[in-house]
Amino acid sequence: MQQGVIKLFPHSMARYEFINRGKHIFPAGFADLLRKAVDNMANFCLTLEEKNYLAEICPYFEPTYLDFLQGYTYNPAEVIIEQHGNDLSVIIEGYWYRTILWEVPIMALISELFYYMNDSEAATSDEISTINKEKIEKYAKLGVTIAEFGTRRRHSYLVHRMVVKALEEYGSGTFVGTSNVHFAMRYNTKPIGTHAHEWFMFHAAKYGFKMSNSLGLEHWTAVYRGDLGIALTDTYTTDIFFEQFDKKFSKLFDGVRHDSGDAIEFAEKTISHYKQMGIDPLSKTIIFSDALNYDKVERIANFCKGKIGMSFGIGTDFTNDVGLVPLNIVIKMTAALPENQSWIPVVKLSDEKGKYTGDPKMIRLAKEILGIEESLKLI
Repeated sequence: MQQGVIKLFPHSMARYEFINRGKHIFPAGFADLLRKAVDNMANFCLTLEEKNYLAEICPYFEPTYLDFLQGYTYNPAEVIIEQHGNDLSVIIEGYWYRTILWEVPIMALISELFYYMNDSEAATSDEISTINKEKIEKYAKLGVTIAEFGTRRRHSYLVHRMVVKALEEYGSGTFVGTSNVHFAMRYNTKPIGTHAHEWFMFHAAKYGFKMSNSLGLEHWTAVYRGDLGIALTDTYTTDIFFEQFDKKFSKLFDGVRHDSGDAIEFAEKTISHYKQMGIDPLSKTIIFSDALNYDKVERIANFCKGKIGMSFGIGTDFTNDVGLVPLNIVIKMTAALPENQSWIPVVKLSDEKGKYTGDPKMIRLAKEILGIEESLKLI
């Protein structure tokens, strides 16, 4: 997404906010420790070895972007961290092409520091390796492919490293990659992932809700010319998305990603859509990624087999299955400032019925414009 933003929206700005969905209680001094960790990120830079790795394994990255990335440094001044009692506030603001890289590492830091400050005792390294060995072997018997998507809400860096190591060691033919490019390089597996909701949320701010999906897809194809061909459907509900996912996009994109709502209903809608477009659903793929565990994957796989291609991106169930309660936290774009415009609140209307994120007035406006009739439940 960063390469796309640099090419198409270099003057636009964005604001992100931390959302404590699980109402977790942060201990005294948490913000100070997080502040130190974020400030330390100013010392990070891309090494020449990493740059060469990206050039080889991700040929869709242009040399100019890789040169930019080599010179990129985090600016901690873009991050405001405050704590009021047990409540944590994190706001990120600046040029979108820069601030887009803050979400994942800050969420990982919040999660790891939370367990550290609470002195929470996790499973041992042997137990973690065994747990993930058994998981990937079960998925292998199910005959599905699995990617690891768990950086943001992982227990810790060390646990994450043990997880990817176990998946790579025991998951041959089943484990297909990780969204963490560092571990992909370290364990010689594929870096894998999709674009996120913020891509379409920004397009809604700049071009309007009715144009957000179609222009978001159009701009993605303009940048990647057929690479990175999985489309995220649920920024403004999948029903609205499929109205604009016409034959051109349906043929060009390799498939779609499911991230909210009932997975079987989504699969049925997707299969029906491709058939209406005259496309064999078995030539396309659904990437399922909504809070998955083995039972959910088994249910989905049993339905999809022989009907449509499928793969699964599993996050927290891999990287935070250590005997502790995983944090229910997110960092979301909350406002955008497109070039030559003013700050505009951005929203997400997921496929969880009535479960929306963002400014209530803007949510009502989006529902009215898009013709969505549901009760309002903010998260």
